[in-house]
Amino acid sequence: MTLRALAGLMTPDSGRVVLNQDVLFDSAAGIARTPRERQISYLFQDYALFPHLTVRQNVAFSLNRGLLNPARNAWREETDYWLDKMHMQAYADRYPEQLSGGQKQRVALARALASRPRLLLLDEPFAALDTNLRQHLRQEISQLQSQLQLPLILVTHDPVDVAVFGDLLLHVHNGSIRERGTA
Repeated sequence: MTLRALAGLMTPDSGRVVLNQDVLFDSAAGIARTPRERQISYLFQDYALFPHLTVRQNVAFSLNRGLLNPARNAWREETDYWLDKMHMQAYADRYPEQLSGGQKQRVALARALASRPRLLLLDEPFAALDTNLRQHLRQEISQLQSQLQLPLILVTHDPVDVAVFGDLLLHVHNGSIRERGTA
C-alpha cells in the first residue's frame, strides 16, 4: 500500500507525500498530483507488462509518445537504448508470453527506467527469480542506480537485498515504522 500511495496509484485517507520538497499529496491542502505528474516509476512484483504489446512497445509505453502512431518510430532509439542496457535487444519484437520470468523482469525494469523517473519503487523485484539471475539483476540495478544517481525504495524480505541496496533501513509493519537505521 505504501508504494502505491507514493506512486499515486491509491489515495491515502490523510497525510502528506513529499519528494525533495515537492508536495505530491496533502489531504489538508487538497493536493493530489497524478501518477504522471509525480514522475515516479513502479516496478511491480508481477511485472505488469501489457500482453498485447511487444517488448519494445512495452518500454515505449513509458515514454508517453509514439504508440499513437507506431509508424513514426519516434521512440525507437530511446527504447533500444534501454533494451540494450537490460540485454533484451534480441527480444524487442517478442511478446511477454514468449519470455522467461527474468526476461520479463528486465523488460519491466527497462520500461521503468525509460521514463527517467525522479524515484524508482521496487516491490520484491527478485522474489520469483533463481539465485543466479537474482544476483545478476541486483548487480545491474545497483550499477544503474549509481550511474543515474537514482533514488530507489525497495520492499524486500531478503537480507541480501538490504545489504546491496540499503542506505537507510525502515522496518514497516502494518503501516507503522517499527525500526529505523542503516543497513
